[in-house]
Amino acid sequence: MINIKEKIDEHLDIIRAIRPLVPQLESVGRAMSDCLSNDGKILWMGNGGSAADSQHLAAEMVGRFARERPGLASIALTTDTSILTAVGNDYGFEKIFARQIDALCKPGDVVVGISTSGNSANVLEAIQLANARDALTIGFSGGEGGALKEAADDCLIVPSNDTARIQEAHILMGHLLCDWVEDALVDA
Repeated sequence: MINIKEKIDEHLDIIRAIRPLVPQLESVGRAMSDCLSNDGKILWMGNGGSAADSQHLAAEMVGRFARERPGLASIALTTDTSILTAVGNDYGFEKIFARQIDALCKPGDVVVGISTSGNSANVLEAIQLANARDALTIGFSGGEGGALKEAADDCLIVPSNDTARIQEAHILMGHLLCDWVEDALVDA
């Protein structure tokens, strides 16, 4: 049987290990706030649990995180099953996010690719296209960052190879960014 106390300790160790990312998180928070203040939008993508995190974080922006405020322009590219299956069928799974970036991304938007390995081909292809569109690209990754570390303008890397611990840190970082953006825009 697993040792639950040990798993909690592992979680806490990883959360403590992301403390050095605070300056990066503040920089990304400022960039997201600036994007939204200039009528841009934040586009999120990932696979599996990272797809769920994308939906969750887009929902926090469109709905609210902790403060009453107008909705913020944020879209999870993981949610439209008709787009995902049509593009996957017609162009291949590696194109499911890039095709949406092609349709929706404008210069000045922020595109967030979430990949625990940093090597998800469909996320990387979309990040590269977003870079070509003059969007700001942000990676959420783990381990050494994978290819996402080089592909994205900025990459928040959780220093772990444990997928569950990486995802737990990703959602905390996402919540911190939502809180930052809300605070910056509501109090502006």
